Amino acid sequence: MAHRVFSITFWPGLIAAALVAALTLGTLGAVALRAETFSALSYFDWLAVRFTVVQAFLSALFSVLFAIPAARALARRSFPGRELLITLLGAPFILPTIVAILGLTAVFGKSGFVSVVLSWAGLEPISIYGFHGVVLAHVFFNLPLATRLLLQGWGAIPAERFRLASSLHFGPKDVFRHIELPMLRDIVPGAFTVIFLICTTSFAVALTFGGGPKATTVELAIYEAFRYDFNLGKASLLALIQVLICALAVVLSLKFRVPQMGWGGLNRVVQRFDARTVPARILDLFWIVVVSLFLLAPLLAIALRGAAGITDLPASVWQAALRSLITALGSAALAILMSLALALSALRWRGLEIIGMSSIAASPLVMGTGLYIVLFAITDPADWALPITALVNAVMSMPFILRALGPALMGAERDYGRLSDSLGLTGLSRVRLVFLPRLRVPMGFSAGLAAALSMGDLGVITLFARPEAATLPLQIYRLMGAYRMDQAMGAALLLLGLSLTLFYIFDLWGKRRA
Repeated sequence: MAHRVFSITFWPGLIAAALVAALTLGTLGAVALRAETFSALSYFDWLAVRFTVVQAFLSALFSVLFAIPAARALARRSFPGRELLITLLGAPFILPTIVAILGLTAVFGKSGFVSVVLSWAGLEPISIYGFHGVVLAHVFFNLPLATRLLLQGWGAIPAERFRLASSLHFGPKDVFRHIELPMLRDIVPGAFTVIFLICTTSFAVALTFGGGPKATTVELAIYEAFRYDFNLGKASLLALIQVLICALAVVLSLKFRVPQMGWGGLNRVVQRFDARTVPARILDLFWIVVVSLFLLAPLLAIALRGAAGITDLPASVWQAALRSLITALGSAALAILMSLALALSALRWRGLEIIGMSSIAASPLVMGTGLYIVLFAITDPADWALPITALVNAVMSMPFILRALGPALMGAERDYGRLSDSLGLTGLSRVRLVFLPRLRVPMGFSAGLAAALSMGDLGVITLFARPEAATLPLQIYRLMGAYRMDQAMGAALLLLGLSLTLFYIFDLWGKRRA
């Protein structure tokens, strides 16, 4: 069936795959050619390598450990607002990092709510900066991801097993040992490795909460080599080490099964006869309340403090918001076009889809380093700050988009391929009349996700942007550095609103008349 799709739909995918390969492998090659020997790295650079691995390991460990009781409680309890809470667990995918950072600062910072409560008790306020701040922020971002992955595991357990356990008079320990523990052994390693990979490539969190010789990641060291020393050779060597760390994490993740991020089982509450005791109810209530407060308190702090500061924003913030909006729309359009072309071509050759997914193992800052080296030889890289940011963000969002478009496209070809062949529908006509109407829902969701991710990105733009050409996340970071926290909160609320609005509009477009 698929081989009869007109060849005009194959070549765009081939071009898109070549572009992705150039941005992943090509930039890596540029970095490798410029890299120095390992002797160029100082003791503090190797500390950054160790810190990257240690903080990623602990962040993934804590995220998974806290997600297990939280997911278990959500899986066996039904209460008003449960579906809304589960929906909010997906918010970190589109939540701008700098917004979450400000929210965490408002709650856990020296003048935050937690420190105020401690001062009332006669204790010293806590500091969110340093190693523990980086781990705390990563747990905030990845605890919802781990909870959703594990919740799907609980939802996949047949209800008959719990009924059988009840008939055999299994106690809570027996149910956990014979029913829940095998599921956790299957899912937890994959969830852990995915979160570990995410934390190794985190830049904005380390940029804000890290710094100094004891709290610097490899990506932050790359940025410092660029901005402070302009040592491209050292930055290139650090970029190669970052790629090696990511590659090892990806190889490790291939050994474990990672559940798909979907909705299957998320809204299913299993009748649990072992969970009717009062201690079980109290324990589940405790974890649901703790996780809800941990996730919602920073967002509430942004809403309350940002509402007061949004009326006093300087013109530079609104200009930065416009730049971010244009960049996000361009990135979303480019990501959808490239992903759709790759998905169509993958109907004939699945290898192209694998190339499109390869960016999941890449670091956006490493891509930016390679592009900076290439452009530096022929032009001023700052002139290309926004196009480069849009392009890198588009490539980084392609693995998520391909996971949404690929199965839907293959299903449409399987169901309507023979009929389309008999009607002579090939090429663009087949795409327009058969595929696109059935891809509208995943395309809308994917476009919203890509736009929201690009809107809140604080990564590549830090390497390229001039002071007068900042995006909104970078402008917020500069306001924080100038201790203009009220304006930073207002700008963060603006960024959050724009990101959510973009996602909502695209997602609504996909669902209408789908």
